[in-house]
Amino acid sequence: MREWVREAHRLIGDRIRPVYAMNDEQPVSVTVRRGRGSCSQRMAVLEAVARARGIATRVRGRVIDGAFWYARFPGLRALVPDEVVLAWPEFRVEGRWVAVSEIYDGLCVGSGFDNAGAETLFDAVARTAVDWDGTVAPTCDLSARVVADLGYFGTRDELFREYGQTLRPGVRWVVDLMMSRRGVRG
Repeated sequence: MREWVREAHRLIGDRIRPVYAMNDEQPVSVTVRRGRGSCSQRMAVLEAVARARGIATRVRGRVIDGAFWYARFPGLRALVPDEVVLAWPEFRVEGRWVAVSEIYDGLCVGSGFDNAGAETLFDAVARTAVDWDGTVAPTCDLSARVVADLGYFGTRDELFREYGQTLRPGVRWVVDLMMSRRGVRG
């Protein structure tokens, strides 16, 4: 099953273009139809296809320091929220829960993920560990960016129902309208 999730991840990465979008509750069908989505939206697609295959999924909710996104949005720093709610998927494979960053064995390669170039969180997991817990290696340790651990949720919808999305609905709508067609560039 792990290899199946890897292949699904690769196909989604090939077929759904990365863009800056803010609506974490966008239906998977909309992301697939548009052929573009944020990291969170593409992760939601991966979760949906895994569940359709009979693989159980859940998410671990985390609040990430907004400064983590400064390198990605250098000219828009003032618009980056102080904190960002993140739904990090896990899959029940080989009799245990495996975080998306461990689907590719979670090896810490090079300097890990720094959120500064064209590579997205969705894409980075295929190359290197994205270590929110600080357990893999110092160069891949992102635990200092975690402001709060919100625990586990059966679905990302449950997480966002309980804790909301990062941006308020009106602001999110305006920002999403401007950014959701903008491709990710380094």
